[in-house]
Amino acid sequence: MWAMSTIGILYPGHSAEDDYPWVEANLRSQGHDVTLPLVHTSVGEDAHRVDALLDLGGADRLAAGADRLPRGCDGVVWACTSGSFVFGGAGAREQVDRLAAHTGLPATSTSWAFVRACRLLGVSRVAVAASYPQDVAEAFVAFLDEAGITVTAMGSHGIVTAAEVGTLGRADVLRLAAGVDRTGAQAVLVPDTALHTLRWLEELETGLGTVVLTANQVSVHAGLGLVGEVPAVDGLGALFAEGTRQDRVADRAGAAT
Repeated sequence: MWAMSTIGILYPGHSAEDDYPWVEANLRSQGHDVTLPLVHTSVGEDAHRVDALLDLGGADRLAAGADRLPRGCDGVVWACTSGSFVFGGAGAREQVDRLAAHTGLPATSTSWAFVRACRLLGVSRVAVAASYPQDVAEAFVAFLDEAGITVTAMGSHGIVTAAEVGTLGRADVLRLAAGVDRTGAQAVLVPDTALHTLRWLEELETGLGTVVLTANQVSVHAGLGLVGEVPAVDGLGALFAEGTRQDRVADRAGAAT
């Protein structure tokens, strides 16, 4: 039995938040005492547009959400990719540093969780299958490049709102991930926490024939990694397939203590 952990999830708006109770139940069914309390942070304008995303990930919105987390959390995750990488590397680090200082807890974000997952798996070349408009997807590519991860190909699907992304079903998700050129890539990254993916991770990896890292998957893994060992878990893709230790990551990739 893995030690009990409670990881607070700060999630903007309403789209694919049901991935989190689903994965909590999955982890518990495999004997891991994990709780993932989720708080919806406020949203000014639901738009995959740089100015709206900078507002979405603002310190005041995150602090207000963190203040509503239950007592007893061991760590906190800003479960939003675009609302972190749009700040660039330095800005995204400052974002989680401020969240950690405000809560007194180790903190990370989905963007840093992607970097951490790539480092854990020894992945340095990736293809990105993005739901975002082109300019926002390019900002994610730039963030990864700054972190030393080469993007071999990028697909942009031009979806403007998280609400629309949240309506995509299994077939849509499989098509989105399969639509990017995987030549020379060691993994496919699917970077939107508004997209349901956790139930289909194994199917995604089997269908694409490669490692697939998705936003809600890496968010949970990184959140657990803030406080210790991450257990080996079935059905959640290559990232969860083997137990991983916090000290296997040379650079904690944005996590703040």
